[in-house]
Amino acid sequence: MTTTYPPKLKKGDLIGIISPSSPIADPSRIERGVRYLESLGYRALVGENVGKTNGYLAGTDEQRVADLHAMFYDSRVKAIICVRGGYGTPRLLSLFNYRLAARNPKILVGFSDVTALQLALWKKCRLITFHGPMAGVEMANQIDPFTEELFWRVLTSSKKIGAIPFPSEPAPESLVQGKTIGRLLGGNLSLVASLMGTKYQPDFTNSILFLEEIAEEPYRIDRMLTQLRNGSVFSKASGMLFGQFTDCKPLDGTKPSLSTPQVLEEAALKFGKPVLANLPFGHVPKKLTLPSGLRVKMNATTNTLHFLEAAVR
Repeated sequence: MTTTYPPKLKKGDLIGIISPSSPIADPSRIERGVRYLESLGYRALVGENVGKTNGYLAGTDEQRVADLHAMFYDSRVKAIICVRGGYGTPRLLSLFNYRLAARNPKILVGFSDVTALQLALWKKCRLITFHGPMAGVEMANQIDPFTEELFWRVLTSSKKIGAIPFPSEPAPESLVQGKTIGRLLGGNLSLVASLMGTKYQPDFTNSILFLEEIAEEPYRIDRMLTQLRNGSVFSKASGMLFGQFTDCKPLDGTKPSLSTPQVLEEAALKFGKPVLANLPFGHVPKKLTLPSGLRVKMNATTNTLHFLEAAVR
């Protein structure tokens, strides 16, 4: 199956807004995200079911997947940006029409819980999707300039992207030196682990595995990384990028524990191939936009990352 590159965005294009995961506590954030997109010259279409609530879900599975289908079906919509993460996209994977997405490839943006949907789209359609800022999160605030510049460059340019600049903080850290080439695949660690053994798990052969997490204790990070190692993901991947592991500390500081940096370093040494850590992506305002499925070159000796092609056409 050949790689599918979505068409690039142009000013005036219509961008769809969906909530495939959890509801947003402050609905005004959706409005602020829409105003941000409109201020840049785009138009926005909010999904019919955005704003609905079903416990910890942003509506029923049927409502959430209906909005997703509607955005892929609507020929006017050129990109789809999620409101937020939370939990919910794994419940949609068996309901989603992958043929519809394959026939109508579009930019899909999100991170955190959206990881499951993005990896399933790569497995089923070889569609490049985008781990990046969301409408109800970064776009509803004063978006970080580093985040903003790279995001729009990746989504609007059909030229090879090349070297990716890193901000001065956080500073990248080499855990295992070396260089390699592969396809970016990954996202939120919990969601990557949740796909193990399912028909939505992608083939990680020759991939550059990128991982981030939030609010998980070190032993849980350890367990999920061990699951990936025992499931042959480590042996198949050619390199690894660790983003930010936000608030990943022991809940009980009186009990013995490894720290998350210790867990990551141990996992990197067992991986034994190039690993860069402390990169700017994950649940932080300053973040890289990482096109899942894109060919990249990483160098964990010089601490550099190059996108070897454009992510859109």
